[in-house]
Amino acid sequence: MTYDNLRKGRYSEPHRAYFVTTVLDERERRYFADFRCGRCVVAEMRALHDDGVVSSLAWVVMPDHVHWLFQLGESLDLPATMKRFKARSAQRANKHLVRRGTLWQKSFHDHALRDDEDLQGVARYIVANPLRVGLVAHIGDYPLWDAVWL
Repeated sequence: MTYDNLRKGRYSEPHRAYFVTTVLDERERRYFADFRCGRCVVAEMRALHDDGVVSSLAWVVMPDHVHWLFQLGESLDLPATMKRFKARSAQRANKHLVRRGTLWQKSFHDHALRDDEDLQGVARYIVANPLRVGLVAHIGDYPLWDAVWL
């Protein structure tokens, strides 16, 4: 399946909650295992939140990907939001890493949450990712996550 096929039929709705996952272009590089590089990504999520593009609910920056739960604002649709996030976070991370080139895969996975879905349950799933893959024994030991409920 091509990237264009993934985008066909993608619809985004203002004020809808979305669970998105985006992955490094070269997963084996694990750039975000470097805490300061991971914070470059966090800074761009925070900027989108502060600008009102999204209302960030929960996120975790893993060594090679990001999970993010947010409520979409009105100024940008989902593809434009992710394009801005990926472009700006790539610029910041590449500067930190003293590298050039593509950082993220072109596509991203998204799930629009239904009104009856448990936002806190999805948030718990997101922030528990480092535990599930064995990066830490306690979530408090992992530095690159947050949720509005905590």
